Amino acid sequence: MENSIISEGKTTKEAIENGLKILKVSANEVNVKVLENEEKRSFFSILAPRVVKVELTLKESKEKKEKVKKEIELTQEELNKAKENVENFLKEFFKKENSSEIYNIEFSNLGLKINFDNEEQSYLIGYRGETLYALQNILTLIASKGINNRVRVILDIAGYREKRQKTLEELADKIANTVIKNRKAITLEPMQAYERKIIHSRLQTNERVETRSIGEEPRRRVVISLKNNRIK
Repeated sequence: MENSIISEGKTTKEAIENGLKILKVSANEVNVKVLENEEKRSFFSILAPRVVKVELTLKESKEKKEKVKKEIELTQEELNKAKENVENFLKEFFKKENSSEIYNIEFSNLGLKINFDNEEQSYLIGYRGETLYALQNILTLIASKGINNRVRVILDIAGYREKRQKTLEELADKIANTVIKNRKAITLEPMQAYERKIIHSRLQTNERVETRSIGEEPRRRVVISLKNNRIK
């Protein structure tokens, strides 16, 4: 998809709407620059057909900016330091929680993958993973302590992520079928970026529907709509 296009219309509004249809995005996803305004018409062009030109440029999504910011490859020294930070924290954490200290930590180029394997730790998942994601954010801060680059931490508890992915994929298929049947766009409830990505990935090869994210964190949502017939 092009990042910038020039669109025409009889009015500024029409020119913008034509451009949005070409880019297949909503108005809040672009920056608009008027190149030729309908009000700026010379005496010699008064009989000529009225044409307004606007330039529409796609905004860089917040998710993309965050991804670029986070994905910095870490050195082995940084990874070792991050692991040490996390292990010291978890040792005290499980002691205060009076629960078994059962977990494993794996390295990735961008950070750490931490798995809590004890089913008794399932209470740390919370409603739809809210507690898990909150703890993951804390672990990210802990792991990054004393390190110049941010350490990306992925936390899983008792296999929750795999189960949640399956649930979201089934939801995506069900909502897509409803959109196709009723020909009306559906906006899902707010989700974590990780969960929105699952919805987008599941439906990216669907020939009849498309997905996009709207709103700001933490209320960012996925919209599923018909292709070439976006319903606002």
